[in-house]
Amino acid sequence: MSESHVRLQTNAQVADDLSDFISSSPSSYHAVATAAARLEAAGFVRLEESEKWSLAAGQRSYVVRDGAIIAWITPTSNPTGGTAASAPGSVTTANPTDGTVPAFRVFGSHTDSPAFKLKPGEEFTAEGTRQVGVEVYGGPLLNSWLDRELAFAGRLSLADGSVVLTRTGPIARIPQLAIHLDRQVNEGLTLDKQRHTTPVIGLADLAEADVIELLAASAEVDPELVVGHDVYTIPVQAPGLFGTAEEFFASPRLDNLLSVHAGITALTSVDAESLDSIALFAGFDHEEIGSSSRSGACGPFLADATERIIAALYPESIRSDYLAALAGSVCVSSDAGHAAHPNYPERHDPHVRPRLGAGPLLKLNAQQRYATDAVGTAAWSRACTAVGVKYQDFVSNNAMPCGSTIGPLTATRLGMTTVDVGPALYSMHSAREMVAISDVVALGAAAKAFLQGA
Repeated sequence: MSESHVRLQTNAQVADDLSDFISSSPSSYHAVATAAARLEAAGFVRLEESEKWSLAAGQRSYVVRDGAIIAWITPTSNPTGGTAASAPGSVTTANPTDGTVPAFRVFGSHTDSPAFKLKPGEEFTAEGTRQVGVEVYGGPLLNSWLDRELAFAGRLSLADGSVVLTRTGPIARIPQLAIHLDRQVNEGLTLDKQRHTTPVIGLADLAEADVIELLAASAEVDPELVVGHDVYTIPVQAPGLFGTAEEFFASPRLDNLLSVHAGITALTSVDAESLDSIALFAGFDHEEIGSSSRSGACGPFLADATERIIAALYPESIRSDYLAALAGSVCVSSDAGHAAHPNYPERHDPHVRPRLGAGPLLKLNAQQRYATDAVGTAAWSRACTAVGVKYQDFVSNNAMPCGSTIGPLTATRLGMTTVDVGPALYSMHSAREMVAISDVVALGAAAKAFLQGA
């Protein structure tokens, strides 16, 4: 069997697993549930924020806050002492009696993606069709959502205070205006976010069940008990490989479920016996709308969790021990980046040209829209080198400011060294994004090496 055939088999296996993960994760809440199921299958135990934590060496644990999840593995070899970092991302074993505590290796990502969120209120009719109101969530590439069959997915809150996950089948579509009624559409499409993005869900004279009733039926609850919802549109076309050698992978929500998948997969395969720091995965919600929420990267979730981990492992520790642990910690913030586009080459830096299939991106920005610095670069370089993964630099065209990530937010809140990386995509924020499957494999390998302590 040729080496290339073996490589393509590996790519296909990763593509199948990523496809399953994304298909099971139509909303941030589902993504957390999917991640939790995989963690529990690997021996992780759920902790509740409302309860006191008791942790031991080598323990695998996770905690959920709405659409966010944090999971970690504590080192086996140092149950009472821990590790002390000589430099961020470079840890050495400490004397168990010297009072030091272990640093963290954090692989961070976000669970949400651009979409349309279901508005409250009754359905309405127009021109013989039934429609529902939706609100733009994040910054979707609006035209990519036209003429696609859509489902609704998210969570319902019930009158008794419980919450259930739900997902409909393909019941909606945002139909585009025919070219015969807009002869200039190919010279420039402009969509009004209120008037032109309202989904059609049925014919007015065939109303048998409204959207809330369908969502309730999916969750097997009484629709009369539904008092609130966080529900989003999702494209129903399945993820899949394509290209002459099946080298590409297309899917909804690659930004940023690809990184969530890489982090969860990496963490579940980490060997606690050889850890010299706390390996931790953080998947935040609400990154696409600025991260300012209790489950977003601007919120206290990661700070709360890391402080409680140190306190539970080392009951005699004081706050300065926790701060020392953060000072020696490093976070890899993994989010999607832009590959140089063959049809729009002028939109990218003229000399730094990241390509699909050339490895994960190391994202740099002088304005600290990405948190990468020289120290963080070294930590990422060591992880990639350990597993033979090549990475490539990404900088924006100076005339086109880049977006941002959870990286600067994490660095600001916790003060730990942070490096921004991620897979190179085409069509970011489209209803269906595109990546080279070899880059997915490479990111997963580098993530595991980083969390393992390379």
